[in-house]
Amino acid sequence: MLLRGLSWLVLCQLLGTALNVLLMPMLPGPIIGMLLLFIFLLLRGEVSEPLQQAAGSLLRYLPLLLVPPAVGVMAYAADIVADFWAVVGALVLSLVFSLVFAGWLMQKLIERQQRRRGQV
Repeated sequence: MLLRGLSWLVLCQLLGTALNVLLMPMLPGPIIGMLLLFIFLLLRGEVSEPLQQAAGSLLRYLPLLLVPPAVGVMAYAADIVADFWAVVGALVLSLVFSLVFAGWLMQKLIERQQRRRGQV
């Protein structure tokens, strides 16, 4: 079952990379693949067991992805300090947009859940 879930994840990433090369060079392929997977899961309405198992097993290794950025911050500390206000501005702006989007999405999901409960 793990292989089936990993196959779905790799397929979505490959489709995203293909769309990146053919149509949308401004977005990275894995991001497009993640959006395709998200749309697929929204249309399906649930996450299958193989996909859930594959994602869960990959989440154990998520902290390893944070090592290269941490090393980059230490290696380029002087450059970051030189552009301190630009970095702070970008972080604050991305935080505000993320919070607004997360709040909006949560409201839509709550409304959807209430509609489902009312129909059942």
